Amino acid sequence: MENHYFLIRIEDKLRSLTRFTGSSGAILYAADHIYAFPEEMVKTFPKPAESVGTLPLQLHKFLGARQDARIIDLQSGKLIFLNPSISVEEVTLQFLGNQLEEEIHLSSLFDDICQASIAISSNLNLKTLLHIVMSLTERLLKNEVSAVMLIKPDKKDLYWEVSRGEKSELFEGKLTLQLGRGIAGNVAVTGEAVLLNDVREDPRWDDSFDKMTGFQSRSLICVPIKFRGNILGVIEVINKKEGDFTPRDLRILEILSTHTGVAVENAMIHGQLEEAYEELTLLDKAKERVINHLGHELKTPLALISGVLERISRLYGESPGKDLEKAITRGQRNVERLLELQDKIDDILNQRSVDEQEKILSIIESAAGLVEECAGVGPQSNAEFIERISSRIESLFCKEELHMEKVLLDDFLKEICAVATSSMTGRDLTINRNFEKDIYLIMDRGILRKSCIGLIKNAIENTPDEGKIDVTVKSVNGEIRIEVRDYGIGITPENQRFIFGGFFHIQDTNHYASKRPYQFNAGGTGSELLRIRTFSERFGFEVGFESKRCTFIPTDNHLCPGKISECGFIRDKSECFSAGGSSFSLTFPSAIFRNPPTVTH
Repeated sequence: MENHYFLIRIEDKLRSLTRFTGSSGAILYAADHIYAFPEEMVKTFPKPAESVGTLPLQLHKFLGARQDARIIDLQSGKLIFLNPSISVEEVTLQFLGNQLEEEIHLSSLFDDICQASIAISSNLNLKTLLHIVMSLTERLLKNEVSAVMLIKPDKKDLYWEVSRGEKSELFEGKLTLQLGRGIAGNVAVTGEAVLLNDVREDPRWDDSFDKMTGFQSRSLICVPIKFRGNILGVIEVINKKEGDFTPRDLRILEILSTHTGVAVENAMIHGQLEEAYEELTLLDKAKERVINHLGHELKTPLALISGVLERISRLYGESPGKDLEKAITRGQRNVERLLELQDKIDDILNQRSVDEQEKILSIIESAAGLVEECAGVGPQSNAEFIERISSRIESLFCKEELHMEKVLLDDFLKEICAVATSSMTGRDLTINRNFEKDIYLIMDRGILRKSCIGLIKNAIENTPDEGKIDVTVKSVNGEIRIEVRDYGIGITPENQRFIFGGFFHIQDTNHYASKRPYQFNAGGTGSELLRIRTFSERFGFEVGFESKRCTFIPTDNHLCPGKISECGFIRDKSECFSAGGSSFSLTFPSAIFRNPPTVTH
């Protein structure tokens, strides 16, 4: 019969026992296998199928025909000596049988641990490999409940990464345990394993989870999971099904935890690499969009200005009539477009750190030098346009003064909503207002105005006609929150992480076009949200958002018709309102609206 174990060859062990006891042969029946010496005897016994008592039928018949067999009972089967020497006592035969059984058990453990190591090291999915570890633990230790708890990144709590057995569904991914609390919490701090066959005798035992779940813990082993001296978490097994946990059980679990530590570290690194790769992929996509976006935003107006100025130079000495006036108006409009972009950069620069300012200002200085060169070339009309641009660029080198004042938010937001309503000419949108009375902030009115207008403008441009926008101001847990919620197309999960980065638009580049502000999918520079985030960093308020992409147009390549009644996926407005949308909020701590901050000019 083929050898069943790696560490020992049972037939060789039986040969040694046969010689030691002076027997003519020996037979071992264990784990549904029959081993024999001399090995030729094995052919007498086919693979066990039927049994008589605790022995296979063929082995039972074989022994029934012999009077010289001495049978030794083992925990896992029978050891049979054929015609042993009469000088060998029964207790000696029992000792030899127990010793053989122990060697087989240890070899079986070695085999299981080797197989587990191979399985663990070949799997980089954290949950999968931890379930492999727990499955092996349950098979070797015969326990009722097992769990792997890992230390959270903040190093304050353990969380149940894997939980198996009764009531396990209440723990995995749901509960945490403070480091230092209970047996597991202490092991995670000290790094010392614990074996308890009566948990109630240990003062560190915390029975709150038993009370919560109705489960009764009697005994446990808890060992740390380590990698290069760092504690990553713990493995905990609870309630031996039969008898008590033994020091050998503890040692087995410690060996498994060693393999688990390496595997957990590898799996975590693999997971981080996958996240980093995904992040880099998305950043590359964002970079491409930003480049295309800036190319569109800057190249288009500059080309138009260049054409306008060229036309001025041709018409200046000929007929300064309507044609010239029209050309000048067109040029001014596009200059304003550039100046608006510069105004947003101005706000961002004013709030950024000195290091960040220096990097951007070096670009601005180069631009200013170029403008000065251009100012001396061409007719006087050109110089006037260039002077306007130059003065705007120069203004970037100084921060504007702040004027902190008491702003009543209900009146202030009514004015902002009125401005937005008058600006969205031709749009069919409803702006719902829900303003709590008598709430005020101590804030620079200009900064607050730019922030609120930016959020409402963003909502309008992402909501199709016949839609609605909710603007709310309220007091929440001692804080003031201004919220702008739209029921528009929403933002894809991939784009959500980039929207505060600046100069990033959520439309696919192939569908992008700069339209008039406040129009649906107007495009624009994408800098409004970056400007608001910059304000928040300096003035101590929080910018929050949540978004759900419209379920009918889940990617950037899918287009919204721009009017609810023209959407072929829905029957009424309510279906559109529930399909997607975004909510942006500004949350101000109590210090901002109770006491004016110190202002530095």
